[in-house]
Amino acid sequence: MNSWREQGNLRLRLVLFIGLFLFPFLFIYYGCKGEEKGVTEITFWGMGAEGEKIQALLPEFYRRHPEIKVRVQMVPWTAAQEKLISAFVADNTPDLCQLGNTWVPQFVLLDALEPLEGYISKSAVVKQSNYFKGIWNTNEVGGKIYGIPWYIDTRLMYYRKDIFKKAGYELPPKTWDELLDLSRKIVKLQNDPNKYAIYLPTNEWAPFIIFGIQNGSDLLKNNWTYGNFSGDKFLEAFDFLMKFHKERLSPLGVSQVTNVYQAFEEGYFSIYISGPWNIPDMKKKMNDSTGEKWGTAPLPGKNGYPGASLAGGASLVMFKQSKKKEAAWKFIEFLSEKGTQLAFFGETNNLPAVVSAWDEPGFKKDPFIPAFYEQFQNVVATPKIPEWEQIVSAKLQQYAEYAARGKMTAKEAMQNLDREVNIILEKRRRLLGK
Repeated sequence: MNSWREQGNLRLRLVLFIGLFLFPFLFIYYGCKGEEKGVTEITFWGMGAEGEKIQALLPEFYRRHPEIKVRVQMVPWTAAQEKLISAFVADNTPDLCQLGNTWVPQFVLLDALEPLEGYISKSAVVKQSNYFKGIWNTNEVGGKIYGIPWYIDTRLMYYRKDIFKKAGYELPPKTWDELLDLSRKIVKLQNDPNKYAIYLPTNEWAPFIIFGIQNGSDLLKNNWTYGNFSGDKFLEAFDFLMKFHKERLSPLGVSQVTNVYQAFEEGYFSIYISGPWNIPDMKKKMNDSTGEKWGTAPLPGKNGYPGASLAGGASLVMFKQSKKKEAAWKFIEFLSEKGTQLAFFGETNNLPAVVSAWDEPGFKKDPFIPAFYEQFQNVVATPKIPEWEQIVSAKLQQYAEYAARGKMTAKEAMQNLDREVNIILEKRRRLLGK
């Protein structure tokens, strides 16, 4: 028995000796091996298709920056917020990622994002003047910049040129009154109870917010701590949009349109407020890439043209937890260059954030793009609070449906909405001491 123990102890001492003897050499060998390459690896999280398409841009970045390697992780949009929050809690965030610009305030509140003014002030590439004013503003929270616009979007009008002309409108409407007048004329022209003028689904909150902003509503009041949807300005805009449902100018139920592109092509409706993501499929369904039968146009306005729309898109952000911020910033600068922006547009059809990219002749050839440039001259950010998406997606859409179906008047719906919004914002009021 003692012999067995002695042999075991001998083996243990031998293993420990070998381990202690070899470990420093192994550490030096593998440590130096990484250092000899002189490569800094940064992690980038890309959402949806962008996470895949960005791969096409990497060879050029590596050509210019052989000292940096980018590890791209693709994350579905539906899981992105939860994954990012989990990574932050676990102190395991990527070095940088794309964020929908309405998400930026949430991660600022978590103190997860690195302010970028210091990097911007030294940059020859990233300058505020390179971007549309309303788009740049979406990344400013509390007087600091936390994101750089990567690609942008907004909502404008998709319309049927051929049907407009038959209704007596050679050009798209520029005012609210013209929009309502044209819609009535289209329905009269169609003379078909199964066809409408405009598609204003209650499960899409953006048009309600857009028209409220156009009418001068602040949406929320007292530093975004109380709802203001029942205020005179938003209520007037909301009531205006309800006319399209009451007069059967828009289909009532969201289930009535199962395929937007087919419905548009069949003339089921002639006006749709949406963003640039619909252009490729609309071209295919309409079998028209030249703009003969359909087009895009800036939104009509209540007080001037074009009327305001929403500043949307995705921004590039850097996390405070990153230990490789200089390398991450170089990648942000690369993605912000005019040439890179145009290359990314070619891969994704995502509209470039850098204004100078819009001057390229090749970019202007698409007849459906110029209207977006015009619309970007008047885009505004939504309230910069983490609760915003809950307010509009869960609550505004719910009460819009009630009003459209006549279960509540417009005023009753907005009063009830404000009550629920005030509950949602209770924690914010406590934090601000209000």
